[in-house]
Amino acid sequence: MINKVIHGPTLFTDQDIYLFKEGTHFKLYEKMGAHSFIFQDIAGTYFAVWAPNAKSVAVVGEFNHWNTTSHLLANRWDSSGIFEGFIPGLSEGSNYKYYIESPYGSQKLYKSDPYAFFCEQPPSGASIIWNLNYHWNDEEWMKKRSEKTLLTAPFSIYEVHLGSWKKERQKHYSYKKMAEELVTYIADLGFTFVELLPLIEHPFFGSWGYQPTGYFASTSRYGKPQDLMFLIDQFHQKGIGVILDWVPSHFPDDDHGLAQFDGTHLYEHADPRKGTHPDWNTLIFNYGRIEVQEFLINSALFWLDKYHVDGIRVDAVASMLYLDYSRKHGEWEPNQFGNNKNLEAIEFIRKLNTQIYQQFPNVQVFAEESTAWPSVTHPVHSGGLGFGLKWNMGWMHDVLYYFSKDPIHRKYHHHQIIFSLNYAFTENFILPLSHDEVVHGKGSLFSKMPGDEWQKYAQIRLLFGFLYTHPGKKLLFMGSEFAQISEWNHDTMLEWNSWNKYQKKIHQWIKDLNSIYKSEPALYEKDFIPMGFEWLDCQDHENSTLSFIRKGNDPHSMIAVFCNFTPVIRYNYRIGIPSGSWSKLLHSDDVDYEGSGCTDSSKIVTESIPCHGRPHSLCLNLAPLSIAIYKFNKENS
Repeated sequence: MINKVIHGPTLFTDQDIYLFKEGTHFKLYEKMGAHSFIFQDIAGTYFAVWAPNAKSVAVVGEFNHWNTTSHLLANRWDSSGIFEGFIPGLSEGSNYKYYIESPYGSQKLYKSDPYAFFCEQPPSGASIIWNLNYHWNDEEWMKKRSEKTLLTAPFSIYEVHLGSWKKERQKHYSYKKMAEELVTYIADLGFTFVELLPLIEHPFFGSWGYQPTGYFASTSRYGKPQDLMFLIDQFHQKGIGVILDWVPSHFPDDDHGLAQFDGTHLYEHADPRKGTHPDWNTLIFNYGRIEVQEFLINSALFWLDKYHVDGIRVDAVASMLYLDYSRKHGEWEPNQFGNNKNLEAIEFIRKLNTQIYQQFPNVQVFAEESTAWPSVTHPVHSGGLGFGLKWNMGWMHDVLYYFSKDPIHRKYHHHQIIFSLNYAFTENFILPLSHDEVVHGKGSLFSKMPGDEWQKYAQIRLLFGFLYTHPGKKLLFMGSEFAQISEWNHDTMLEWNSWNKYQKKIHQWIKDLNSIYKSEPALYEKDFIPMGFEWLDCQDHENSTLSFIRKGNDPHSMIAVFCNFTPVIRYNYRIGIPSGSWSKLLHSDDVDYEGSGCTDSSKIVTESIPCHGRPHSLCLNLAPLSIAIYKFNKENS
């Protein structure tokens, strides 16, 4: 039997309320929402919700037949705007919503709990009372995590949309099924991190999670919260870090969500010039309100705390930074200084990153920031935004544009394949070949490549080799590791059952690239400093070739990379290089990868012939559409 609300119990102390009003309470998820406990030997659930402008708030659900008057919460006396109450007999697994009477009287709102830990599967929008008890078995990972997340460590990230990686009888894999198959698959390929497209509860599956409503609830499409914890636990036990996509830039206007939560513009900005997103027809958070900042920061910290996530990737940062983002003249208002910077969003971002790194110094925060905004990954105390790493969208666009050109014309676009090195060390960059580049009519990576079938796959191998040897951390979207032919479709699974001989070798190529990437410090230790990179030759646009060296902390740790972006063999091609012998690590044209086999010996030695301003050089045959990776032999010194 469910009794009436008891208004005595509370999880809030005076200090909690003080911090909440100040905007500095960063454990609100332990107070807000629904929490089951025992009060005076009576088991029940305590509810707390922020609705400062509401006339009344009631808890409704199947337990009371959705009665809007039987279980009213009390508005706290301290002007915090928090409604609270304890309902005896209400236990875990019960569904509920808040029935909110707006200040205008005419609006009767049924809202999900913003702090709910679990929700019904869409399209149902009710919250579910749930605890997050889980016995973790990732102690070894957590002890060593600081070594794995250093900026001088190898980051090879496999980006995944769980709903379309694999299916069984047209149904999504569950978190538990993913723990059986996905974890083993990624570990076998040698990736060091997995990045999961947003798993925060979201009504519209086709948004891929980028239009969330439940900022503290893992989507129930794939299972319970503990099932997701188990999946993350399994990744950690295999030595794989977990990055979670997180979306503080906008939210949908679904009736049960945050929009007009208490009948007023509570979470969203009231001014449509700041409060609506023209690209996605969604709402934008009011970053100038401390309670909203607090809500979002709590959400990020929650996933790091309760789910042991190792990194947060912040989506659409550019849309937050600019007042005129995707807006025409007259659709936005300049800030107090007359420019287009969103000062409130900037303050929020800096506050967010400061709190994350203070409380979880062994994680990383990633920015998907698509413009040239300065100092994105510089510390807050020096005027930066405080992110750890930033997606290099410019590199992605330039490189894919270059590869899309017929090789005969690439000499006219040579600047695009080398331009990224002009700014490669201004930020801590990740090089993403992400989901955004293989959807919405853009085609797969395979379809972007010109030429016949052999040439297409040769260029895929070359592209991935260039990714792994270019300064910056690495990210590859699922399906690309075997060069899926079709564009990604979130309603179907990847093309697992139709691999041809080339795709099998692409899969092996990625595995081998991950292996040498992790084993050769020269490929990751100095990703963000100029001393870790040196051109051998970047001027031969006529032949569309490149050669460069990557360097590690050990002065003898050097990797030489030779690229030929045309299908024409460059015989006896001379390149100036440090004196000594070099051993082959990988060559994309080897017959083992279905290449032509036009490769040099496994060990090459320099000659005393000056070239490219160096006293010594090598003479190579640059295979068609290939990348060759050689390691300096330390016994030379």
